[in-house]
Amino acid sequence: MANITFVEASGQSTTVNLANGWNLMQGAIANGIDGILGECGGSCACATCHCYVDEARQGDLPPAAENELDMLENVAAERRPNSRLACQIKATAALEGLIIHLPETQE
Repeated sequence: MANITFVEASGQSTTVNLANGWNLMQGAIANGIDGILGECGGSCACATCHCYVDEARQGDLPPAAENELDMLENVAAERRPNSRLACQIKATAALEGLIIHLPETQE
């Protein structure tokens, strides 16, 4: 399990405890985090779970796969070097304390 903090565009932060194997999009939706839509249900087909990973922790994540990089070309908000799709990041104990910032828009 891992405690992950989601910081909404408004500045509101919420920390949720996610079971190993859950992706961050699932955790955000299940916990009512505003700013993650997840329209494709986590199949890496829409980019509505775009997020910004804490830059200091990027090395704790596996690199983005080609299909994720392709979908990141379609994000509605600014794409940054630390942009990821929350549906492609699975919770593990190694991600304990990770901070995820959400963009102002997903559409």
